[in-house]
Amino acid sequence: MSALPMRPFMLADTPRLQDLFAQSIEDLTQDEYDEDQRIAWITRAADAETFAKRLGGNLTILVEQDGDILGFASLKDNKEIDMLFVHPFATGQGVGSALVDALERLATARGAEALSVDASDTAHDFFANRGYAEVRRNSIPIDNVWVSNTTMTKPLARPEAGAGRSH
Repeated sequence: MSALPMRPFMLADTPRLQDLFAQSIEDLTQDEYDEDQRIAWITRAADAETFAKRLGGNLTILVEQDGDILGFASLKDNKEIDMLFVHPFATGQGVGSALVDALERLATARGAEALSVDASDTAHDFFANRGYAEVRRNSIPIDNVWVSNTTMTKPLARPEAGAGRSH
C-alpha cells in the first residue's frame, strides 16, 4: 500500500469513528475479551457528544482512503496514545503502524521524551514490537465489568541539538 492519506479529526467524523470503534472491538478482540467485556468497552463511545469531546480534546488523526475511514489514533497531553483503532477490513495493511508513526513524530517534534499507552491485550504485541515496554498491568472497571490492559512506554528519539534551528 502506498503512503496512507491522513487528516485531522473533524466533528462530523464522530458517528463514523463511533462505528469503527465498535466494529474494531467487536471483531478484533474476541480472543482476548469476552462478550460482556467487549460490550462494556464499546459503551465508552456510545454517547456521541462525550466521544467527540474526547477525540477533539486530544490530537486525533485518521486515515481516510476512497471515502472510507480505515483507522484513527489520538495523542493525549503530548505524552499518551489515548486511542488507536483500525477497521477490521484494514488490519494488516499498515494503518496502525502509520498512525503510531505519525503520533510518535508529532510528540517528538513537540518535545516529548517518551510516549505511553494503555494497550489492550489485543494490541500488546503490536506495541511491544514497536519498542514499547511493559510498566504495569491494569484492571479498569466499566459499569460492573472489569477490562484489563497493560501500560507500556517507549522513549522517543530526541532531535539532534541544533537541528531545525536557525542561528
